[in-house]
This record gives sequence, structure tokens and C-alpha cells, in this order.
Amino acid sequence: MNQVLTVSSGEHPKRLDLFLSGHTSGLSRAAIQRLIENGAVTVNGKHPKPSMKIHPGDQIVWDVPKPAPLEIQGEPIPLEILFEDPSLLVLNKPAGIVVHPAPGHWSGTLVNALLHHLKDGANGGSLSSIGGRERPGLVHRLDKGTSGVMAIAKTDAAHRGLSKQFKEHTIRRVYLAAVAGSVKGSKGRVELAIGRDVKNRQKISARTSSPRAAVTEFQVLECFGKAATLVEIHPQSGRTHQIRVHLAFIGHPVLGDETYGGRQVCEVENCQILRPMLHAQTLGFRHPLSGEHLEYTVPPPLDMEELISVLREPRAC
Repeated sequence: MNQVLTVSSGEHPKRLDLFLSGHTSGLSRAAIQRLIENGAVTVNGKHPKPSMKIHPGDQIVWDVPKPAPLEIQGEPIPLEILFEDPSLLVLNKPAGIVVHPAPGHWSGTLVNALLHHLKDGANGGSLSSIGGRERPGLVHRLDKGTSGVMAIAKTDAAHRGLSKQFKEHTIRRVYLAAVAGSVKGSKGRVELAIGRDVKNRQKISARTSSPRAAVTEFQVLECFGKAATLVEIHPQSGRTHQIRVHLAFIGHPVLGDETYGGRQVCEVENCQILRPMLHAQTLGFRHPLSGEHLEYTVPPPLDMEELISVLREPRAC
């Protein structure tokens, strides 16, 4: 539901996030900043930054978020668990499932599945609390359309240990992607700072007011003529949508990624592609408590395997 606020004539110039925090209840300033950054707020019809100064007469329109449930409930959603002990869980996330509850996805998420798996003290009985109520146990995330290996922290100590490894870039991450077009050469490297797009806050791009350094390395595994290429990706940083944005930037968006590649990359060889063909194939790290090296590799899901087969031997789907 949209709410409209008009800045009164007696209001002194102040930051937009501060102004809204004084005119709303139940939302922290950080939550308001997230709403602004996600494009849920406009000032005089334009998407602002949280730091924008408001003035008398400005019209602010924002989407009032649905109240969060008092408690996120566990749901009997199947999990493919690769490893589990009292402090850590590693799983193979299927494509199509949202990782954590958020407006529009209060149920059916990976977190709902994890809470059910751990209900009544089973399997260690808890998730780390560092991520907050809506993101328990989550040290890193995969997009809804991305499949593959994820590590989940069941204790705060495990969460801190894994977070440190991600921050220090000592975690081994290997992705597999089917991309549009014929990639030249056998390998490549993309260095492009990215952040929230200044015009579309739902997207990430180099056209941003808050750029963050990002590096993606890749190598070509298999070429399918001019139609597509299969690449192995080694991200050297972990920015939101990094791989998808970087591949689109060099002219080879991930097949099925309408957000960054448009409708034209959602069909190849007469085959409709319903989600980005991006798979987190390998995750390697030190166990945050024992120090033991753990590494897990999972094959791409059936829809990606079938697409690769179609590309190898073109035929109608």
C-alpha cells in the first residue's frame, strides 16, 4: 500500500531517512534505508538516496511494507544436505527457492526449510542469530534462480568463522554458467566496481553512486557455435549479482537472465529458458571450529544439463 507524505512548510532541510524515521512507526532507520535503496521510495517522482535532503513542498511516496510475521515458521521443504554437524550445515540449494523471508516471500524459503529441519532441537536444534530474525544462519546467499552449494552456520561461533573467511577471500567458489554468444579466448577477467543502479534500485550496475570493487575471473569450458558458451567462473569478490552483471557487461549475459540480458537471452535453439543458467558448483573452506578443509561439488540441476545437451545437439525442446 502506497503512503504519500508532503513535507510541511515549517520543516527544516534534513536527510530523507531521518525524516521518514520520524514519520513512521515500527521501522528502524536501517530498515528505511533499505527501502530507499530497494526503490520503494520516491521524492517528487524520482528515486533518491537515503542522504538526500528534503525541503518543504517535497512529495514523498513510499510502499508501506507488509508487517513481518512475529515468528518465522518451519515448513517441511526437502533439503539436499551434503554435510552436517552441531555447528555447520552444507546443502545443495535448488533453483527457484528464495533464501530468506522478505516482503512477497514470507514462506516457502530456505530459512523456513532449515527451521523445520531443526525443530524441537533436532539436528543440533538452532541457527546462528547474527543474521537477525529473518536471516538466521545465513553467512552468504544465492539468488532465487541460482542453484548450488551453500554453507549454513548453526552457531554464532561458526557464523563468525565463516564470515571471516568470506571477508578474507580464502573461500574457494566455483560457478558454472551458460552464457549468450561465443566468448573469445580461453579465459578472461572482469574488474568493474558495481552497486545499486542510480535509476533502477532493483538492479546492480556500474552506474551507481556507491561503487564497490568487484572482480570476476572465468575460463571457457565449451563453445556452442555463435549461440552460447559454457564457462567456469571464479569470483574474487562477493557483490550482489556480481557474476550476472559482469558477464552482461562483457556482452555475454547468462542465458535466462532477463534482468541483465533482456528477453533475447531467454530462448536458444527454440528452447525457452525460465531462469538464469547459473550454478554454484563448488564451495571449499576451513571448518570454522575444527580447521579441517571441507570442499563440496555438485553437478548442475536437470534443467541446466538438458540445456547443455540441447546446445551440443540442437533440436526442438
